[in-house]
Amino acid sequence: MSVVTPSTPAPEEAHPSPATPGLKTLLREIIETILLTVFIYAAVNFATSRFRVESISMEPNLHAGQYVLVEKISYRLGNPHRGDVVVFHHPKSERDLIKRVIGLPGETISVANGVVSVNGTPLSESYVTAGPAYQGTWTLGPDQFFVLGDNRNNSSDSHAWGPLDRKYLIGKTVFVYWPPTNWGLLPQYTYAGTSPH
Repeated sequence: MSVVTPSTPAPEEAHPSPATPGLKTLLREIIETILLTVFIYAAVNFATSRFRVESISMEPNLHAGQYVLVEKISYRLGNPHRGDVVVFHHPKSERDLIKRVIGLPGETISVANGVVSVNGTPLSESYVTAGPAYQGTWTLGPDQFFVLGDNRNNSSDSHAWGPLDRKYLIGKTVFVYWPPTNWGLLPQYTYAGTSPH
């Protein structure tokens, strides 16, 4: 008598779910996107900063409420030039300020009769609507800058609290981006008879 043994079906081979590769790919792409975003954000913040103009000290060229883009790389590699509009940490408070570089390291700045002079040479400043009503003389150290607001008689700057040490500099203002009606690069100025450094 023959005995028939019921056959046991062979176990099916385990196959990954068709959804698994798609899910892994999606997760990888999400992680890559997040990492790329973080990297770009860090790189942009390393190279630039955004700053809101808070006062009238830079009128008529910059106005309260405007937002500007500040480039930080060039001052890591080199020095400011005369005429640069810079943002810096106030040396005597927690505030950040925006002013124009007038004097460079080692120079003597004098103000008299509404005229600013560098080493005895008067500056021609077409961006200023009124000359300073104050007067004085300042000699800069090897790592100091003299900064003034374009609105000379309504500005807390080097004429009030002295030369600015380089360590307080944040960067150079290069672009107005808000409001949209004021979009544009800040104009650059040259000064006849003085060295730009």
